[in-house]
Amino acid sequence: MTDFASLLVADRGQKARPIHLVDKEGFAAWAKTRPAEDRAIMDAHRFDGKTGFVILPRGGDFEVVAAAKEAQALSPWCLAGLAEKLPEGTYKLDDAEAGVAGLGWLLAQHRFDRYRAEPDDAERGPRVLVTGEAARIEAAVRLAEATGLVRDLVNTPAADMGPAEIEAAVSDEAKRSGGHVRVTAGAELTAGYPLIEAVGRAAIPERAPRLIELEWGKAGNPRIAIVGKGVCFDSGGLDLKQPAWMRNMKKDMGGAAHALALARLVSMARLPVRLHLLIPAVENAVSGAAYRPGDVIKSRKGEFVEIDNTDAEGRLILADALARAGEDEPELIVDFATLTGAARTALGPDLPATFVNRDDLADDLQSASREVEDPLWRMPLWDPYDADLKSDVADLSHTSGNAMAGAIYAALFLRRFVPKDIPWAHLDTYAWRDSAKAGRPKGGDALGLRAVFAMLEARYPPR
Repeated sequence: MTDFASLLVADRGQKARPIHLVDKEGFAAWAKTRPAEDRAIMDAHRFDGKTGFVILPRGGDFEVVAAAKEAQALSPWCLAGLAEKLPEGTYKLDDAEAGVAGLGWLLAQHRFDRYRAEPDDAERGPRVLVTGEAARIEAAVRLAEATGLVRDLVNTPAADMGPAEIEAAVSDEAKRSGGHVRVTAGAELTAGYPLIEAVGRAAIPERAPRLIELEWGKAGNPRIAIVGKGVCFDSGGLDLKQPAWMRNMKKDMGGAAHALALARLVSMARLPVRLHLLIPAVENAVSGAAYRPGDVIKSRKGEFVEIDNTDAEGRLILADALARAGEDEPELIVDFATLTGAARTALGPDLPATFVNRDDLADDLQSASREVEDPLWRMPLWDPYDADLKSDVADLSHTSGNAMAGAIYAALFLRRFVPKDIPWAHLDTYAWRDSAKAGRPKGGDALGLRAVFAMLEARYPPR
């Protein structure tokens, strides 16, 4: 893991290169205050305050002038491009504090180089940012570490990230936080969580399915449950995916990565809650033991579910986990899942489709999302569609058979397994970036994580 704590440090008067942030509206007036040689350099680089940055020599050192959308209203990502491109060294914003932009500065320097003989940045050292807002440093570092955890878990190839490795990651978190882990597998899983067992039973014994639970916090605190879809690789099962759709299915445990990262944020911030993390971890493989289209499986809740498409496996394992979460009567349940291509078709890669069964919870999520600039988009739990989850032979089918509204049908199926009196939010997130942006490389990423944590922090402020 990248040492984020060394990249954002308190201002103790140490030597640091100045970074002057300008925007297109104020650049011309600002430039007039600069020495003629500075203006000549900026003109030579055609720097006009709209994009990019320019380096101004200062004897044996230099200063930086960088464009920001609004120089006095920083965003989480406005310094990320600088952190990626500047030479190693120590820097400080001139006439401003890093604020929320510290997160992008940190994450721009995150690297996933486990499988590189020579790390990408082997020739460059760290870019350190000095800030006078010492109280914000710890929170920014925690967010960066949680985001880095999601990226590292999702980017790891499926051969090295199976159910056992997810269990190990949860156990590591329990050791760090002082939580307690319970793993249900084998005959106990078959008896208690038949949907999880059915989806994962085709895998080899070393990658056997399991339900991983972590509990943390004082027993008297409000109980919350966080659930994450942990499909470590999704071949589609007997309804085999086409190669192009299977290529990135190492990321199908992205919901589990988000859930574990959120659990880490909750415990590190010492929120006054009783946390219950649940990750059903499986590989949706193909073998003679694989579950089949047309099979009927009795869920943990007791309802019989007819299998329509083995490639819609995520909602099945979540169903048993959500049922388990509800048994302890938490006052809130949140689940993360890389669940449907339909959500991506509707909203694209950046917006997690968010389904919520309470308007006040939806409002809190949207408010937190805007505050931390981690976008969510609420989608409808459209009741008239619920009747389409019918089966001719069982209590319900796990898909509608309708090519439209796939994300809504998946959410409606999950809602069947959440007690009606418990507030619940379901995030159908991509957990991936197909192309790079400043501070956000191509590959695994956290989408919706910061928004949900901000909502929890507002509801359960640290004492």
